[in-house]
Order: sequence, then C-alpha cells, then structure tokens
Amino acid sequence: MDNNTRTIVFITLNGVQSLDLSGPMEVFAVANQHRPPGMPAYRLIVASPQGGNITTNAGLEIHGVYALRDLPAEIDTIIVTGGSEDAMREVAADNILLSWLQERSNSSNSANRTRRIASVCTGALVLAAAGLLNGRRATTHWNSCALLQKLFPEVKLDADAIFTADGPIYTSAGVTAGIDLCLSLLEADGGPALSLAVARELVLYMRRAGGQSQYSHTLQTQTSSQTQASPRLQQLLSEILAQPTGDLHTPALAARVCMSERTFARNFQQETGSTPARFVEAARLEFAKNLLITTSWPLARIADRSGYNSLDTLHRSFMKHLGITPGFFRERFGGLG
Repeated sequence: MDNNTRTIVFITLNGVQSLDLSGPMEVFAVANQHRPPGMPAYRLIVASPQGGNITTNAGLEIHGVYALRDLPAEIDTIIVTGGSEDAMREVAADNILLSWLQERSNSSNSANRTRRIASVCTGALVLAAAGLLNGRRATTHWNSCALLQKLFPEVKLDADAIFTADGPIYTSAGVTAGIDLCLSLLEADGGPALSLAVARELVLYMRRAGGQSQYSHTLQTQTSSQTQASPRLQQLLSEILAQPTGDLHTPALAARVCMSERTFARNFQQETGSTPARFVEAARLEFAKNLLITTSWPLARIADRSGYNSLDTLHRSFMKHLGITPGFFRERFGGLG
C-alpha cells in the first residue's frame, strides 16, 4: 500500500444489517471525492472470517467478500458491523476472528498494527469478546446494551451515547449511528470541512456528535402516545412538538381539547406518563437544541422560536437539564447551520 491510500476493512457476516455496512462505507467513498489535496484516498474492503458471499438481513447479496487470511498486511481502520444478537453471539465465539482482532490491535510489528478499530451497533459484542473493550467506555444499540453488560461486565457501558472513543477503540450505537461515528473518524483524518462536505453530500439532517443521546424525547413520546393516547390528545402532542410556542399552560391546553383542566391533567398523565408542564418543557428544550444545531440564528431568536419568554429562561433551562449553556451546546454539537 502506498502512502496515498488508507485501507479500511469492514468485517461483516450473514444477516448483517444492510445500513450498518453500506452507511459507513458511503462516508469514506464520498470522502474520496471531496478530500483535500495531499490527503490519502480510502480503499474499502469487505471481509468475513471465511470470505465468499454474504446475505444481508434485507436479502441483498454481497459477493467477493475477502477472507481474513487474504487481507493485506497494512490496514488503517477495521470496522466490525452488527447483526442480530444470535448471529453476533456466533461470531463472537469465532476464535479465528477474535485472535485476528487481538493481533491487529496488539501487534509489535507496526506494519501489522491497525491504527483504529471500531464497531457499528452489535459489532461491539465482537470487540468485547476479543477483550478489546475491557476497561474501556463503549456503547451499542440501546436494545442490546443489557446483553453487552451481562456478557462482558468489564466494559464501561455508556448506554446513551451515539458513539464512543476510548484510545484507538471506537464503538457506535444502532444503525445510522455508524454514519455519525465514521463522520467523526473522517473529521479526525481530514478536518471538519471534509466531514461536513460529506454529510451534506449524503443529505444528512444533522451531524450528530458522540455526546448526544441515542434517545429522542420526541420519538419516545410519539411512540408511546400512538399506542396509548386518544386521537385528540395525539393531535395536541404533535402540535406542541412541532411548534412549542404561545400559551401552553395547562388551562389553555385543556381548552384546546375541550376538557376540564382537572380531567385533562389526569388523562395526560395516564396516556403519556408525563405532566403537561414537564412535556412542554421537554418539547421546548428539544426544539431549541435542534435550532442550535441546524441554524446560525442568534440565541434570542432561538429562545423566541422555541417558546421561551426570554433568553434568560432558555439559558436556565439548558443549565437545569443539560448542565451547559446554549452557546456551549452549539459549539459542541453544531456544524451544519
């Protein structure tokens, strides 16, 4: 391999989640079109322990998959993709793969040592089985966090992170979080301008940093309300989430659904698991976070559009719930505004 090429190997298996593989690959493939002068190109290789063909969980056939024994000696980055928990348990018991990962991470021969090793989704189970996550901070898909912690208690699990970095080892949460992780790896290689150019090319809604939560208050509420709330309350919730401004005190909300204040408060708690006031506060906070990430608006304008009655109220809400100021949040997570 010449100095103008970095080889990235994606370790995959039958039943792989299609986007776990294709999403991260596209990040580096698109980066080849945008990389600045002098930056090495990426060579992308798909591999499995035995090689051959792979079938994804969506039925896509991937041919010409390399076997581990046929991979080049110089590999810059290894990314282990995820699949079903049963499939990952099987792969995590593959001594050939585990030994290979251990050798790549510990080799005293610099030509055979890989600069960084990462996982997407349940691929973290494989890294953990190889001992690469012992004593390290790591994450995986929220639905597999309990399994990871049970099987590998030495892992410092961060169940809420989009992705983690601990030394040369990286892990990411489920599915699309692998794209966020690879954009971060790309930024480390070529700078933020390259990472943002790729994100725009892929038409990503926003570029999420690793400190963000896997969980969306909006999505959680929509999921629970769709299965439990009455149609008129569902409509009210959607309206609040879409535009959390104006008078959203309990009496005003009760009037909008033609209920007494007492009946509305009781039904709201039963059907959403939250009081109206807490729901409105969370909706305004999430709305403001999104504006901070996706726009360059002044903070006062964001406060107004998010339903806060003043910039000071916005500031106090961020400090209360996040422990940081709105300005610091924008510095940490912004970029596509």
